[in-house]
Amino acid sequence: MTDETRDDGDRSADETTNSGRRDALGDPEWPVLDSQTEYETGWFTGGYDRVRQPDGTEKKYYWAELSTAVVVVAVAEEHVLFVEQYRPTVRETQLELPAGIVERGESFTQAAERELREETGFEASSLSLVQDFWTCTGLLRHRRGIVFAEGLTPGERELDSNEFLTPKAVPIEDAVDVARAQPTNDATIEGLLLAKDEGLL
Repeated sequence: MTDETRDDGDRSADETTNSGRRDALGDPEWPVLDSQTEYETGWFTGGYDRVRQPDGTEKKYYWAELSTAVVVVAVAEEHVLFVEQYRPTVRETQLELPAGIVERGESFTQAAERELREETGFEASSLSLVQDFWTCTGLLRHRRGIVFAEGLTPGERELDSNEFLTPKAVPIEDAVDVARAQPTNDATIEGLLLAKDEGLL
């Protein structure tokens, strides 16, 4: 787990997004001959890079760029806090960890604090970044951070207009099994397995 926590009020380089929405890319190892954005929705951007490969051939590598996101593993009284919600994209209702977009100027821990409060009503006294990483690197430009939260006190929820969520408390000893039960998703499994590996669950 990184040393970055919400308590110190600072953001490490590892926890800061370049634009507040999406992370900057590094210098390419293979020459990028052309880069084109073909569509932009406000939610994601799609396009391609035309790249010269090591054998001298050229190929278009398509990508979809998504906002940086945070996933919160929140623990109180030997329970992990989930949210139950319907996902129209896959037409399933799932139990998930609280999650959301990292807004402009936020660190992962600051975004986790806000998302936890908005989706569940709980305030956390301590938040720590467990891991951040690129996801689905064959297609996506999307970075995700996993934050561990504890010291929860209840409050009022502040749901967005498209959020229809029901908080659910799951005993810690059952949390991984619940996360792995169908239907499930990558962020919830990742978050719980990483937290468990760190000895936080």
